[in-house]
Amino acid sequence: MQKKVFVFFPDGVGLRNFAFTNFKTIGTNMGFDITYWNNTIFSLQDNLGFKEVKIKNTQQHPLTPLYSRARKRCELNVSRDKFKDAVYPTYKFPFNYNGLKNIAKSIFIKGLIGLHSSEKGIKKLRKKINTLERKNPKYAYCKAQLQEHKPDLVFCTTQRATQSISALLAAQDLGIPTVTFVYSWDNVPKAMQVVETDYYCVWSKHMKNEMLQYYPFVKAEQIFVTGTPQFEPHYNEALKIPKVEFFKRQGLDVDKKYICYSGDDETTSPLDQYYLEDLAHVVRRLNGKGYNLGIIYRKCPVDFTPRYNAVINAYKDVITVIDPIWKQVGDQWNQVLPAKEDFEMLYNVCEHSEFVTNVCSSTVFDFVVHNKPCIYYNYEQPQLKKGIRDIGQNYNYVHFRSMPSKEAAIFCTDKRDLEGLVTSILDGNLSNVEEGKKWYQTIAGETPKEASLNIWKAINAILNNS
Repeated sequence: MQKKVFVFFPDGVGLRNFAFTNFKTIGTNMGFDITYWNNTIFSLQDNLGFKEVKIKNTQQHPLTPLYSRARKRCELNVSRDKFKDAVYPTYKFPFNYNGLKNIAKSIFIKGLIGLHSSEKGIKKLRKKINTLERKNPKYAYCKAQLQEHKPDLVFCTTQRATQSISALLAAQDLGIPTVTFVYSWDNVPKAMQVVETDYYCVWSKHMKNEMLQYYPFVKAEQIFVTGTPQFEPHYNEALKIPKVEFFKRQGLDVDKKYICYSGDDETTSPLDQYYLEDLAHVVRRLNGKGYNLGIIYRKCPVDFTPRYNAVINAYKDVITVIDPIWKQVGDQWNQVLPAKEDFEMLYNVCEHSEFVTNVCSSTVFDFVVHNKPCIYYNYEQPQLKKGIRDIGQNYNYVHFRSMPSKEAAIFCTDKRDLEGLVTSILDGNLSNVEEGKKWYQTIAGETPKEASLNIWKAINAILNNS
């Protein structure tokens, strides 16, 4: 008898991994009956022909976001004290004191933090959040859907969405096994484990060790090392477009060598446009010395600020904009959803660029799969002033400690060094690819091509044991 699996999208961030890859095809071929339990405004049935059950109730208990923010800060406080490490407070976003309502919320959250910044206190907060969400009308709504459709397992595509709590509690209370996928490479030390499920799928042994380190309530037997579908498309050579054809489509000059500038979101790199300007200035100068270079600017998909426009307009002779193929279907960052066509676009930008430059992005791994180097900017801009976040703190974050060596990326720590680094890469004298691949294996696991298959194998093992 076929086992019915609900693939649960609490928000849109999992679409890229679990709707647009071969994830469903692999599961179907293994004999699973797959239904997408869809809490997003993107219709999988209308757009992809997938069987889905829509969750039309998107309520949360009004106190859940406040308790969740307190829970995160308490976990970071515990990590700070437990590991005697000052990095954890840098993960915190500042409190909002604009207006009476925000002042009241901030005071309430700070009160919770004062009372619960211990492992016992965190347990109380998690228990309170669950109590609140069982009172949320969405809990009864989701429970009724589960009782009607009777899935054998619920697989949640991200661990960090408060929208998922009531639905997963409903499944657990009905005795349905729940599994969640840890979405991003930096999520565990940043205290982004919003949900508690019966099992967890993680990218690598490194991430499994992090889960055990930060979450004492999770046991080793609950964790499956699977990899992430995020990088699987880079191994699909059917996506490759011949260089001449790709350049023609994108208005690129086939005689030029292109450097990819991968943009960041405004929170991570608030002065990101000036690093693009620095690169454009170097490229223009090198072209005057006999090189024939251009820049492909690929923005961060969730960045809709106009902050790059002046630089792009000033350097039209060297910068070509190739936007990621994502669609904004709502006003929240997690309602900017990828199109399947972006897999092909990203594959070919990686394949046909000489290397990538950015501020601390995981695109280092996308490019290293294609044997392309990466420069990380790590110097202050003169525009930095009080109230603007310095990008330097990004490289102090815990997930950067996973680098096997400092050579896993090429760090530009002084703007004056950028031209030399660029020419050294172009001339074949500098690369981080060898060490970068070691880092990639640490982060993405030993079988990055088989992540989707590994997740289905984990689901199969859970169902057999259940």
